[in-house]
Amino acid sequence: MRPWENLEELQLPSDGPYPVALFNGPICTTTGLYRVTLLDVEEAKDLIRTFGFVSAVGHQGSAEVFSQILEADVPMNRIEYSQKIGQKAIALKLKIRPPEGLILSAAEMAQIGFELLLLERLD
Repeated sequence: MRPWENLEELQLPSDGPYPVALFNGPICTTTGLYRVTLLDVEEAKDLIRTFGFVSAVGHQGSAEVFSQILEADVPMNRIEYSQKIGQKAIALKLKIRPPEGLILSAAEMAQIGFELLLLERLD
């Protein structure tokens, strides 16, 4: 499994399969039809083992959480990203919304609690 560090080196196939995008929060990166479901850690690990991943994780704490739970080196990678039709993404969703401007560490995120969401762009 190879994490893609930037989009210049990532040549996405025009018809998939695409690497799983990793986001530090649930986000629709472009217009389209999306399906969002809960995802457990084992399912997330299976997805990145099968498809690889591209990190679009813009915060260090989130990258550390992903690295721990997915057992993979997930770099912080503050890039613009547009999810492709048919592409899956995994997002961290905190159990509460932190105060504005607060940047959380991995330990603080674990203390608050979070869940994983699978975002699938359908159209």
